[in-house]
Amino acid sequence: MEKSRMFRRLLQPVLVVMCMLPGLLMAQQSAPVAPGERILNLDALKDELKQYHACTCKCGCYAKDLDLQANRAIAFLQQRSAHRKPNEKLALVLDIDETTLSNYQEMVQAGFAYDRSAFNAWIDSAAAPAIPGTLRLYEEARKQGVSVFFISGRAETQRAATERNLRAQGFNGWQELLLRTASQATTTAQAFKSAERAVIVAEGYNVVLNVGDQWSDLHGKPSAEYSVKYPDPYYFLR
Repeated sequence: MEKSRMFRRLLQPVLVVMCMLPGLLMAQQSAPVAPGERILNLDALKDELKQYHACTCKCGCYAKDLDLQANRAIAFLQQRSAHRKPNEKLALVLDIDETTLSNYQEMVQAGFAYDRSAFNAWIDSAAAPAIPGTLRLYEEARKQGVSVFFISGRAETQRAATERNLRAQGFNGWQELLLRTASQATTTAQAFKSAERAVIVAEGYNVVLNVGDQWSDLHGKPSAEYSVKYPDPYYFLR
């Protein structure tokens, strides 16, 4: 009898632990997740975009990356201009939005969503600041006697505001500003910009350098001798 009581006393803690074990195991298990959980939350992405622009994250520094690409473009333009053939007409093609002028202020106010009426009002305000590296590139092109063509997906109806904004930010003396006409409204960005480069080539220019923030600014025929893409994590255009 004494041995039986002793055995029960020894066994009791073991039984208690065994009773608790399922609960302990359940508490230690992670909640099951769907595959999509690996996608970063939209608000977290927006915060990262702001930090990238402010140069306060490990993801990089927007201004530094812009300058890096602008410097590459300037170095090529200087080298290419030094090997210019007699009477050769050299052309630099520049995109406008997020290449020449920054719309960051409007994008932040819109929560990085595209609001057509708000964006058009922003364009009409002619308040977009210049991207410093592009202004340096523009000035170098003027110094080297390279003609500058702006090709932008902005509408032809926004010409006056766009010209006013460009001049206010120090861009003067460009060759042409090519904007979308009403008949080109539904054309993809790549098709539109390729067609406009073809017009420049037809005018006898050699497009030696093309700078834009979208691949659609740079891809397609005719292509430039050298293309430079600026970073743009804010939106994507085909």
